[in-house]
Amino acid sequence: MDWGSLAGVVLALAGVLVAHLLDGGHIGSLVQPAAFVVVVIGTIGAVLLQNRVPVFVRGVWMIRRVFVPALDNRHEMADEIRVWSHTARREGLLSLEPFMLATQDPFTAKGLRLIIDGTEPAKLREILDLEISAYEMEQRQAAKIWESAGGYSPTIGILGAVLGLIHVMENLSDPTKLGGGIAVAFVATIYGVGLANLVFLPIGNRLKTAVIHEVSTREMLADAFIGIATGDNPRVIDERVAVYLR
Repeated sequence: MDWGSLAGVVLALAGVLVAHLLDGGHIGSLVQPAAFVVVVIGTIGAVLLQNRVPVFVRGVWMIRRVFVPALDNRHEMADEIRVWSHTARREGLLSLEPFMLATQDPFTAKGLRLIIDGTEPAKLREILDLEISAYEMEQRQAAKIWESAGGYSPTIGILGAVLGLIHVMENLSDPTKLGGGIAVAFVATIYGVGLANLVFLPIGNRLKTAVIHEVSTREMLADAFIGIATGDNPRVIDERVAVYLR
């Protein structure tokens, strides 16, 4: 668990609630189901309209990376690369097959398989670069749904405010219904702006950082695979890998 991310969400929401209480308000005034339905359901609908369902689902599942990020295992991976390069140098490229069968990472398995198959370094670089580009595009599109939600929710919050004011105008003759309509109008705006700036946009930016880290790890592996396929000295491969560990 990334306690910093959890603390960030709690502090962001607590800041709004505490400020509301210090200003003389009460929590119940911020609980407006109608405003919640307009903003949240409306935002989900807009994001779904913009993206295909598989992209939307993938983006929703990616939220776990904010609170339970993947472990940074690049140093352990560098040790594995060192073993691969020394083994290939001493025993030949076919000796990498046990490592290919043992790994659980599809990208690593693919890279080792291409080396074992004797793929030319230039062709190997082309294939791995295409693989990395496709992966990065897929992940960025999924993460972008949170940025889209952050862009739509404030506007939909204003839409909720207008709907609340329409309700107020329709009941000007009945003062008992004016309070509810005004509350929905203002709370919808709070929901829209608050969710965008305290939840959606921060999550989107955090996921973009996670994608950059994962792409960098794959680029490190690709450089190592190219070095092994070319027959570079293991020390040269170590120096290349060390650049990604800074």
